[in-house]
Amino acid sequence: MTSERKAAMTAFLSAAGWGDATHHPLPGDASTRRYIRLEKGDERAMLMDAPAAAEAPVCPPDADPQQRAALGYNAVARLAGSNLTAFAGLADALCERGFSAPTVLASDTQSGFLLLEDLGDDLIARLLPGDLHEGTLYAKAVDVLAAIYRSSFPDAVERDGEAWPLLAYDATALMAEADLFLDWFLDKHAGAAPDAAARDHWREIWTRAFERLDHCAPGLVLRDFHAENLIYLPEREGEGEIGLLDFQDALIGHPAYDLVSLIEDARRNVERKLAVPLKARFVEKAGIEDVAGFDSAYAVLGAQRNAKILGIFVRLAVRDGKARYLDLLPRVARHFVADLQHPALMPLHMWMKSHAPQVFAEAHK
Repeated sequence: MTSERKAAMTAFLSAAGWGDATHHPLPGDASTRRYIRLEKGDERAMLMDAPAAAEAPVCPPDADPQQRAALGYNAVARLAGSNLTAFAGLADALCERGFSAPTVLASDTQSGFLLLEDLGDDLIARLLPGDLHEGTLYAKAVDVLAAIYRSSFPDAVERDGEAWPLLAYDATALMAEADLFLDWFLDKHAGAAPDAAARDHWREIWTRAFERLDHCAPGLVLRDFHAENLIYLPEREGEGEIGLLDFQDALIGHPAYDLVSLIEDARRNVERKLAVPLKARFVEKAGIEDVAGFDSAYAVLGAQRNAKILGIFVRLAVRDGKARYLDLLPRVARHFVADLQHPALMPLHMWMKSHAPQVFAEAHK
């Protein structure tokens, strides 16, 4: 941290009444954000530090695909990057609807600082295996997803006089994420970069697959809903029992995406026997009528997300020097291969056999 950044942080905390707090930095994650736990007597809070220039520009609401491509990956995939209006505005919106996002205690989104309620350390991923039943905790998480889907959200959220639009999780964003598999897993990890014809065929297959996402009303998609980002809060009631930590990249899209994120977890094994009842529970609680259509969309988004994660984990290892993410590849590959068994993904399955057999080998490690 530069001396200028440290001075800005000190000024922000002093203005918020936390200038004399003890600082406990948390280990870094896959993002450019930094978190510091603050203690002041019996009180605790969390500081989010996200320097504004740390990532590429975000997507303007009216930008076309070519303009988004010129701005960079954050704009193409519609990621919030270091924009804290997204996190703070969404946190406010979720809290207003009874969900347990961290309450924003103080904010300076222009400078890249948020002071947040500290929801504690009881991540679902850390509680399992343990005294609590996995199925019970996951059912609670599914109920939160269904309640979020049933809730209405504004076209844009606001904080500190700034607005953040809730855009569509469109085909451009979905395709850009899927392409990470080609550019990083297949090229940089497997050493088998596809030629132009194979890449074109890949995109044709995904374009047809994404058409299966149009048969269900869209809702808020948090985009990173899994056990490492969920905190168990047993002292709260109903949907408030599950704390939400990561949602700044939320878009409006198909409700199966977050369910896939939860069940096909890249970081931990979820009991296989839970997948079917959890999906059925979501369908019932969310009021989904076209069950077969939902199942197809679930497979498509599972494949898309796992292709993306395979690419991201290789990128984190190769570009960012975080080699530990390579250890997670076999689990993600197994999820991917399982998704490919759905009839809706037969063309993609055939493409993988022809152009990316390495993913099947990775799944057997």
